[in-house]
Amino acid sequence: MKTTTSRRGFMMAGAASLAAPALLRATRAYAATPTLRIGHVSPRTGPLAAFGEADDYVLGAIQKAFAGGIENNGKTWNIEIISKDSQSNPNRAAEVAADLILSDEVDIIVAASTPDTVNPVSDQAEINEIPCITTDCPWQPYFFGRNGVPGVGFQSTYHFFWGLEDWIAATLDMWSKADVGKNVAGMFPNDADGNAFGDAQNGLPPAMTAAGYTITDSGRYQPLSDDFSNQIAAFKAAGCTIVTGNMIAPDFATFWAQAAQQGFAPKIVTVGKALLFPSVIESLGDRGDGLSTEVWWSPSHPYASSLTGASSRELAEGFSAATGRPWTQPIGFKHALFEVAADTIRRAADLEDSAAIVAAIAATNLNTIVGPVDWSNGPINNVTKTPLVAGQWQKDGDAFDLKIVANAAAPEIPTTGELKLL
Repeated sequence: MKTTTSRRGFMMAGAASLAAPALLRATRAYAATPTLRIGHVSPRTGPLAAFGEADDYVLGAIQKAFAGGIENNGKTWNIEIISKDSQSNPNRAAEVAADLILSDEVDIIVAASTPDTVNPVSDQAEINEIPCITTDCPWQPYFFGRNGVPGVGFQSTYHFFWGLEDWIAATLDMWSKADVGKNVAGMFPNDADGNAFGDAQNGLPPAMTAAGYTITDSGRYQPLSDDFSNQIAAFKAAGCTIVTGNMIAPDFATFWAQAAQQGFAPKIVTVGKALLFPSVIESLGDRGDGLSTEVWWSPSHPYASSLTGASSRELAEGFSAATGRPWTQPIGFKHALFEVAADTIRRAADLEDSAAIVAAIAATNLNTIVGPVDWSNGPINNVTKTPLVAGQWQKDGDAFDLKIVANAAAPEIPTTGELKLL
């Protein structure tokens, strides 16, 4: 493996005070049953905490699956998972990733949940030449948000998820099922996701225009804003009947309450990120009924875990039975992270060589609980895509259910309902 300023190179070449951790790591490599450490970073607290809601359940099930170790080249390796909270803060995500790499000496690091977590963790892994697998972030803010160069890509960091083009296709497929006009309101925050979604060249605006829609982009607002009156006034003046964009849950709740107060009543609202979670929809009461969003994973997805054999429905229902809470979309992708990690560990030519682990990640061709993961088949270096459909929250008795209402891009995922207007 190339060794320059990598974690291993730094620790082997460093002062005597740093020699002990390096020696400890070397010692465990030759133990009768060696241990491989996986670092995990996720937002458990802060505005993105809903993305980490199922972490305890997923990690508990994964640790049971890893209890007997994983075999590699005739030797069984114990697997230790060390999980840390990014606190929904990019700086904190970078800090805990560095701790996992330099202090905990993880061999692989995995992360999920928006560019605020995925990008800083991936950057730390890339700097230190540590194998990294990430998900739950559209690939454009992951790749271009990290200054990736097409045709060059990254050395140690790999990502699986969908892209903006998939979100747009699923959304337009859903909107085509109702005739409510073509005037669209765009809500884009000044963050990595919002800037990618609202990008004038590669985001939603040019795609919506090409599809015959007129989008009113009110400009980038600061996350956790408390007044959207100017945006609402612009949308009313433009006669917008559809709202789209990418927002965090607190911002959408504020916007949606003020829209009601100010008499703005669109017929369709399709917003990424904020409307993914049942807890958010429930908090909106009757105003949550009929809101729509992308669907990356659900109990209806026809995939099963390569690690446990559980179907998507079994995994979702297992979470609800264990916690008393509705399933959430990140459950499948958090589980899939460890499916890919386990598959990599089994196939790596040498688990003591980071380059060999990276090579095994790059060679992945695995059917997971979120669909196929195959980095030989991606839109750009270090990225492979998973399927995406569109869904709408509909009240079913006293509870809300996320119905899949458009699946043109992934017909293997069945629809479970029809689009209704607000």
